[in-house]
Amino acid sequence: MRIVMLVLTLLLAGCGAKTPEHVKPVDNFDGARYLGTWYEIARIDNRFEKGLSRVTATYTAREDGGITVTNRGFEAATGQWKESVGKAYFVDGKDKGHLKVSFFGPFYGAYVVFELEREGYQYALISGPDTSYFWLLSRSSTMDPALRNQLIDLAVTKGFKREDILLVAQNEAAAP
Repeated sequence: MRIVMLVLTLLLAGCGAKTPEHVKPVDNFDGARYLGTWYEIARIDNRFEKGLSRVTATYTAREDGGITVTNRGFEAATGQWKESVGKAYFVDGKDKGHLKVSFFGPFYGAYVVFELEREGYQYALISGPDTSYFWLLSRSSTMDPALRNQLIDLAVTKGFKREDILLVAQNEAAAP
């Protein structure tokens, strides 16, 4: 039994470290500047966010050195807000934009900041463990369309499929 637990522990320890082939975490990452609320401008849809608009992600510091992640979005079909709270920890040190995040107990997935506006931390491009997970986040609920398109073009050069990326409605008109 001890051997089984050890093997499981070693396998789970590696979760969250995987990154897509052409996606590299940003260097000189400042976790304290990354904290706060971000608006989801675009994403590749996934089962956790299907049907959600007005999506935000709020990051707060944890006492154990990690980050609490609170994702929130409006589900128009039910007329209700959905919220999920998880935790994230740095994979390669606090100066790299590579974290592992968990919303489900001991299971972690990669959270890779691969593009970041450095001056004011105003936008970020995020990947999961492969190119089926992608988010474009902004400190503002709106983004200049030219900049948004430029960032999506960059994501496409990294292997994300343009046809899978959807724009996320952030205005109240998107929900009753």
